[in-house]
Amino acid sequence: MSGTPVAVVTGGNKGIGFAIVRRLCQQFQGDVYLTARDPGNGQAAIAKLQEEGLHPFFHQLDIDDLQSIRALRDFLKEKYGGLNVLVNNAGIAFKVLDSTPFPVQAEVTLKTNFFGTRNVCTELLPLVKPYGKVVNVSSSVSISSLASCSKELQQKFRSDTITEEELVKLMTKFVEDTKKNTHQKEGWPNTAYGVSKIGVTVLSRIQARMINEKRKGDHILLNACCPGWVRTDMAGPKAPKSPDEGAETPVYLALLPADADGPHGQFVSDKTVQTW
Repeated sequence: MSGTPVAVVTGGNKGIGFAIVRRLCQQFQGDVYLTARDPGNGQAAIAKLQEEGLHPFFHQLDIDDLQSIRALRDFLKEKYGGLNVLVNNAGIAFKVLDSTPFPVQAEVTLKTNFFGTRNVCTELLPLVKPYGKVVNVSSSVSISSLASCSKELQQKFRSDTITEEELVKLMTKFVEDTKKNTHQKEGWPNTAYGVSKIGVTVLSRIQARMINEKRKGDHILLNACCPGWVRTDMAGPKAPKSPDEGAETPVYLALLPADADGPHGQFVSDKTVQTW
């Protein structure tokens, strides 16, 4: 078993994820794993970074597939005895003009962005070593979408005592409400991506609380962040930030010094803690 520190980035083959892997290869003292759903795309991304003189490793990971998540978990456990840095970056978004019916968009978007991310956390968080860092890539859209929720939903999502089970029920309810076409009447905003990212931000707050309760002395820092509006396949060519600029805040949180006692359980944008 290797005592080398190890960092894992989900959805690392393009866009912000790729830029995060590049920066970690330059700055993280240890092995960096680029993961991707498609091994061909993943290996192509690795080759690009190798041309730059960097040395990332590849491991297949489809966050929609529990077997795939568990294969990565077992590999990390066996080879490294755990994990030091986890960046949950993998996610999807439908284009604004996509004609896919909204209930389908809601189901597909939440399946990956919320439920997939949650499954990765369920399997990998127990492996995070003392002084480890976990970064869940959310979006400032989660803040604007929260503001568009009913007062009742806002209260639930801002609660300091909401449980993971309650959050899962709410995310499931949103998908069901879209199928009945009652989601707006039920107080939801009209954005599947926004709701999925509310889920990621609130999940991060819950996870940080659990770490405080169960692993207080381990100095693990877990946060959600917004990379900003970045020129990627997902956000389009008009976005103001380059993927490299988008990687700044996630990498800052992934590389917080060992003696840092925060941020933890926060939503961070432009390296600054935002009010949730």
